[in-house]
Amino acid sequence: MNPFWNTRERRVRAFWRVLIQFLLVLVMTGCLGILIAFAVLAVGRITVINTSGALLSGNIATFPVILISVWLAGRFLDRRRFVDFGFHFDKAWWRDFAFGLALGAVLMAGIFGIERVLGWVEVAGSFRRQGFGGRFVPALLVDLLAFVSVGIYEELMWRGYDLRNLAEGLGFLPGGPNVAVLAAWGLSSLAFGISHAINPNASLISTFNIGLAGLFLGLGYVLTGELAIPIGLHITWNFFQGTVFGFPVSGMATTASFLAIQQGGPDLWTGGAFGPEAGLMGIAAMLVGSGLTLLWVRWRRGRVALDQALAVYLCETSSIPYTEMH
Repeated sequence: MNPFWNTRERRVRAFWRVLIQFLLVLVMTGCLGILIAFAVLAVGRITVINTSGALLSGNIATFPVILISVWLAGRFLDRRRFVDFGFHFDKAWWRDFAFGLALGAVLMAGIFGIERVLGWVEVAGSFRRQGFGGRFVPALLVDLLAFVSVGIYEELMWRGYDLRNLAEGLGFLPGGPNVAVLAAWGLSSLAFGISHAINPNASLISTFNIGLAGLFLGLGYVLTGELAIPIGLHITWNFFQGTVFGFPVSGMATTASFLAIQQGGPDLWTGGAFGPEAGLMGIAAMLVGSGLTLLWVRWRRGRVALDQALAVYLCETSSIPYTEMH
């Protein structure tokens, strides 16, 4: 057996596809950094917004990097159409996306409301902004664009690309496609958690909890095979967490928020400086959100089951699995 090339599928094996796509992201990100450095040197000066603003702006810049890397990997390694990573834009897709948007907003509002009642968070002001000459709207727009970018590219990479490829590569496991999807879901969530270990104010607890968040975000994907629910949920979870209610978002402060808050209460519950995702409140919200996702999928599709198609490779130009074509 060739450890690099799958002769039956006529493409690179799953492990190498995931690794090459990841290395492609690193190379493209490095090239982008060099271009930005040359641009700064050409201009001769740089205006420092603030640390959080720079990080959020970096997320916006990362958006095209991930999209291009996944397109290239999909085209030349996966032999797969880009839409097959979870972007079949039909009416059902947009309904699921709207559900995801609503779910993220409701869950974060619930966290804020409970902490407010318990006296763990106090509202100290409103329309907080940093940088941008003290202008609220430009800072707000940067946050919004950053969170939309993150919601799309993180779901595309960790769920749409990695989870799907891992599920296909783990098809040899006993138990068939269901076990392969479950294993891929767990591994991609673990990698998602580790990828946030270098965030500001990160800890072992926050890294573990972000891994749980990966499972939560991936639930809609493994049940539907589409990224609609995960993307919608990811966008509003972050936006309402940081820009609406003023919590830290995975350890980072936003450049603007409708509410300025003072966080109190036990860090075990609130997540402290990392934000609700690192606390028991965040875990509770994920559990509630998972239940609501299951109910939604049951209502919209009539059943709740893992999408086994995630573990089966389809020809780029056909809906027939390769296992049936050869």
